[in-house]
Amino acid sequence: MQFVKMHGLGNDFIIFSEEETGGVSSWPSFSLKICDRHKGVGGDGVILVLSSSVADLRMRIFNSDGSEAEMCGNGIRCLAKFAFERGIVNKKEFTVETKAGIIIPRITEEEEGKVRRVRVNMGKPRFQPREIPVDLEGKEVKNYPLEVEGRTFLISALSLGNPHVVIFEIPRDWEKYGREIENHPLFPEKTNVEFVEVRNKKEAVVKVWERGAGATLACGTGAAAVLVASVREGKLDRKAAIHLPGGTLDVEWQEEVYIEGPAEEVFSGEINEEVEKEWKLLSV
Repeated sequence: MQFVKMHGLGNDFIIFSEEETGGVSSWPSFSLKICDRHKGVGGDGVILVLSSSVADLRMRIFNSDGSEAEMCGNGIRCLAKFAFERGIVNKKEFTVETKAGIIIPRITEEEEGKVRRVRVNMGKPRFQPREIPVDLEGKEVKNYPLEVEGRTFLISALSLGNPHVVIFEIPRDWEKYGREIENHPLFPEKTNVEFVEVRNKKEAVVKVWERGAGATLACGTGAAAVLVASVREGKLDRKAAIHLPGGTLDVEWQEEVYIEGPAEEVFSGEINEEVEKEWKLLSV
């Protein structure tokens, strides 16, 4: 099985084209193995680039813990680079079917056939608890007091195809709290968590605890969620730079949310034949 390793601001993925996906009996188990940074390739997730009956392409993404995600902003930029550079698509703007709906990436910077930057239309944010989902009544979750590990955080929750909790502070041990919030019973499908320090109306610094992957260097949907929550609180303008540990994403919210940033290929390779046989035989 041949693969390509890519990352968006350090949020890294192992990518397989459709012809390489046959024979894997369990993608959750396979993803657990190949994302292992000691015994596998290492990554935050696995991306499958597949054909679609309703869009130009279809994306499936599995986190490093084996769970399947609805969407990933950094991942879809990597998918766009992968598909364009390999001739799977021959246009700079195209549609991708995801579990979060149809997403539209557009290549904004290209040099000699190599994609440098991609802008992604993330669609409209959703705020109703049942759409996120959050196990609460009401029309939205905004400045809700959530107690974890003896500490109370004011949270805002929303969905951009996957669930997010935004907190306007960065505690010293944010990873501990991120893990607890991700798995809190209030979130039936777990949640991503973004801890935010707003610097001014055009900049914010974010630490990300990603559902299914833990502390990550970047999260595209997370950056989008931060901008939306911050605009609703009057903390950021509708266009701002979101600084993540792996770099900066440019995010804009009009009716729909757009993120723009780089995608980079690190290396390509193939899985050892005996290891491939072992991993392919794993069951859920």
